[in-house]
Amino acid sequence: MTRREGGDPASNPRLDVLLRNESDMAYRRRVRRMVAYLDLAPGQTVLDCGTGMGFYLKVVADLCPGCRLFGIDYEDKVLRYAWGHLRGRGVVLARGDIHHLPYADASMDRVLMSEVLEHLEDDASALSEVRRVLKPGGVLAMTVPHARYSAWYDPINRAHEALLRRPIRTGPFAGIWANHRRLYDAQQLQAVVARAGFAIERVEELTHYCFPGTQTIVYTFGKGLIDHGLLPGFLARSTHRFQGEANDASRLNPINWALALFDRIDHLNEDEERMARVNTYANVALKARKPA
Repeated sequence: MTRREGGDPASNPRLDVLLRNESDMAYRRRVRRMVAYLDLAPGQTVLDCGTGMGFYLKVVADLCPGCRLFGIDYEDKVLRYAWGHLRGRGVVLARGDIHHLPYADASMDRVLMSEVLEHLEDDASALSEVRRVLKPGGVLAMTVPHARYSAWYDPINRAHEALLRRPIRTGPFAGIWANHRRLYDAQQLQAVVARAGFAIERVEELTHYCFPGTQTIVYTFGKGLIDHGLLPGFLARSTHRFQGEANDASRLNPINWALALFDRIDHLNEDEERMARVNTYANVALKARKPA
């Protein structure tokens, strides 16, 4: 059932615009996979479980304005940020514990959990709660960081684990392990999802190739510059994840040169012959369904 990545879901011109500023190509691939797995349609009720700053909800609201959207997270800070970007879009946000979701049984058509399960104390309990709130036949779309992560993505942690037999879990160079209780390989993820009572439909291992050190470049240095307002306005508009629409894709913008380089390397992930020879990835993506 598990497959290596080869190719990408059909391009969506609107999604291309929303992702125009994305410098983490692994994140960009996760977003595309999640949109494809959710198979959105007007009238659906969609829950972003562990919504963080709300980018997925922004994407879903834009691509499927007829959906009813809900988001939940435990951190007030990220929810305030999400609300700032989602105000006026009809999204209902809540602060709460994923292990005890504040939603009725069988109330959701779709549940999204992207880069969430690895943070949770009890992943099995959380998945049982997700199954409870999903309607029969409803879809769960999720990603987790891969236990066999690519040295292209996080070379610092790969070297640290090779030398000292343990990852860096805290601080600016925690990388793929930052605030994570565990990582998963494809088989481990399938097992915990299946034990929660889901029927698994698709599992993919995503993103081997990327610009070297993407994790550190994007989240340690890039995010820090953006968060502290240290970039000039035109550069911020070309790097901020939530401002893809503000980037006119001008070739005169040096940020777009860097994004073009990152994109060129990322295209190696679509070469099926190359991907057949690798066994390290940034993420595992999974689509499952609550049995009808």
